Amino acid sequence: MNAVIYARYSSDNQREESIEGQLRECQSYAEKHGYSIIEHYIDRAISARTDQRPDFQRMIEDSAQRQFSVVLVWKFDRFARNKYDSVHYKRQLRKNDVSVVSVVEPIPDGPEGSLLETLLEGLNEYYSAELAVKVRRGLTENALKCKYNGGTIPFGYYVDENQYFQIDPVTASLVREIYQRYAESETIRSIQQSMNERGVTTQQGKPFSPNSFSVMLKNRRYLGEYRYSTTVQPGGMPQIVSESLFEQVQQRIARNRRAPACAKATEAYLLTGKLFCGLCGKPMVGENGRSHTGIKHYYYKCGAAKRKQGCTKKAIRKHLIEDLVVKHMMRLLWSDAMVERIADLVVAESSKDSVLLPKLSAQLTDIQKRLANLLKAVEAGIFNDTTQQRMTELERQKQKLEIEIAKERLKKPNISREDVAGWLCHFRELDVKKEKHRRILIDSFVNAVYVYDDKITLTFNYREGTETISLAQVESSDLCCDAPPAKAVTKVTAFYRCTQKTPGIPVFFCILFLFSGPAVY
Repeated sequence: MNAVIYARYSSDNQREESIEGQLRECQSYAEKHGYSIIEHYIDRAISARTDQRPDFQRMIEDSAQRQFSVVLVWKFDRFARNKYDSVHYKRQLRKNDVSVVSVVEPIPDGPEGSLLETLLEGLNEYYSAELAVKVRRGLTENALKCKYNGGTIPFGYYVDENQYFQIDPVTASLVREIYQRYAESETIRSIQQSMNERGVTTQQGKPFSPNSFSVMLKNRRYLGEYRYSTTVQPGGMPQIVSESLFEQVQQRIARNRRAPACAKATEAYLLTGKLFCGLCGKPMVGENGRSHTGIKHYYYKCGAAKRKQGCTKKAIRKHLIEDLVVKHMMRLLWSDAMVERIADLVVAESSKDSVLLPKLSAQLTDIQKRLANLLKAVEAGIFNDTTQQRMTELERQKQKLEIEIAKERLKKPNISREDVAGWLCHFRELDVKKEKHRRILIDSFVNAVYVYDDKITLTFNYREGTETISLAQVESSDLCCDAPPAKAVTKVTAFYRCTQKTPGIPVFFCILFLFSGPAVY
């Protein structure tokens, strides 16, 4: 019987040895009871009071493939410490003919076993809730005493052996320097460059970034104000920065927040990071400006052209390019023939066995034939130590191959044609006039957009990467004629010609839809 092991620990304070101990005991239990372990699912530093555990959810999904019949856990509290989650997911596993077994909490069959399992689930939830209360009480007591309660220690401090904050003379002087330089109107970029050139690093040992300063320059702990959750204790920790200097810094931050340049952030540029110049390949970035009539216009402009690095690509209007991308994406999704074709390609791709699976299956067939021949020999009266040893060896090889085959099949989920078509058609419900829905559409499908003087090439997400094809290649694609292509097609290509030659609108639109499996939406 195939089985899997689920192991977990809750806190960063625990170590990998906790997982090793759980796996060791589960493996020992499996050997004693004849289970073949085909997979390990492990969640580290995640509480069982929540079901948002990556490997736990992966295990529940994999159970639908019916490659294993048992989930082994060290204790039931590794599986869940919430009665609702425990009952819900055990029921879901039972639908897939999978049971949960605790290796140190044996549950007898029958009504007594059901009662005992319910009691254990209740005790686990009670213990978890009681522990949370005790932890919160302890943290509150520490906060009232202005002690360190975990988390990142602010730059400029260290924690002594009694868990109190103390000033680090070296880094505290740097904090004062940073505050002073910023108060004197030096830019964040300049301060960042200076610190990194001197080899100064953050508390995590990383180079300074702009975000490092945005947190540091607002941290009231440098005024000696201890803060934890709702507990605020003025004078609860050593002071590094004076009140007057801190106030100067806050005033400058407020002035910068009201600066006109910040208005750029009010407009969402949906193709940021996906739009590229077809002439030089540089990313195109969002820009805005006002016309002589005072109307504000938004653009995407080539980064190299903006910095005058030799590119001559002109800016393109933001709404024009975004509307074109969304329009052609929706046109593709509203084509029933295209959706059906994509679904067929995805199912065909997903139904392909791995390179290893046919070899393993052939080896298993060969061993089964050998075992059948040995059984015939035994029935004919030929039985000795050599025959028994050979049968034992073949049975062991057979079991090992079955485990390997089960593992390979777990890697390849079953995808139906209806699932893929339904997933694609779901996007038809989006309202492309809403920014949120436009963003969902672009983020889900668009990988890159290349803008040329006479065409736009869109490459869509697929697992192995993306590629851009030339106009000649597009025109000769299989969608331009009814006959099948000369070569096996593994990608769907669509080509649209612009029927209205309007200034600023490219003549050709090349849309390359590269797809090998449905994403999660």
